[in-house]
Amino acid sequence: MSLAGRPSNIGTRFHNYLYEELDLDYVYKAFTTSDLPGAIRGIRALGIRGCGVSMPFKQACIQYVDRVHESADAIQAVNTIVNTGGFLDAYNTDYIAVRALLAERAISVSDSFAVHGSGGMAKAVLAALRDSGFGSGIVIARNEQTGEALATQYGYRWQAELHGSQPQLLINATPVGMAGGPAADDLPYPEHAVEAAATVFDVVAVPALTPLVRLALSLKSKVITGDEVIRLQALEQFVLYTGVRPTDQQVQRASELSRA
Repeated sequence: MSLAGRPSNIGTRFHNYLYEELDLDYVYKAFTTSDLPGAIRGIRALGIRGCGVSMPFKQACIQYVDRVHESADAIQAVNTIVNTGGFLDAYNTDYIAVRALLAERAISVSDSFAVHGSGGMAKAVLAALRDSGFGSGIVIARNEQTGEALATQYGYRWQAELHGSQPQLLINATPVGMAGGPAADDLPYPEHAVEAAATVFDVVAVPALTPLVRLALSLKSKVITGDEVIRLQALEQFVLYTGVRPTDQQVQRASELSRA
């Protein structure tokens, strides 16, 4: 199941497609709740195998689980609960996905980076960068209070703007470029900074080809997309729930169906 303030069918379509494809005896349903402690007790009492957790419950649910794993502890936010005989383990597969993608693309930990944003996804990205060994980075956020606090928490610097900096790795963890948003056609970084970067990482998942990604591709930069993040985090949830790892082709089909 999943718990969210505003439930959607994206997760249900992804997981249920793979359950049917792999002949697994599970079903996935989306819910919201006004009683989070009661909902978590229900997971235990009803033997529900797992729960995907979305806003606004990612932090509030921590006090009701039995064990918080590294991925969730690193950012003090949960997006996956696994129930094993009434014992609830908590994970954050956003963190797992970001860290895996950084390693998969063999991005050097000596590369300087900038992360634009100071929200929950920026926190997951910064924790993954820190735990992967990246040493030189800045957090770009106009809100000095939240931006500086986040940068300090993970051992990096804060700046309100990029100014003349030219990091080798640029990461967008804001809604800039998101379809349907007020900045859907905008770039989160100046074009000259994108031109100077070796790798561009945009966590915005819809569309997969954001203005930032399109520009980076035109410049022949390495690119990591938000579509890759959301697909990988959903896959890691699926593996935690079932113990089964689908093929890349099966995951691709499930991802396409989930967002159709």
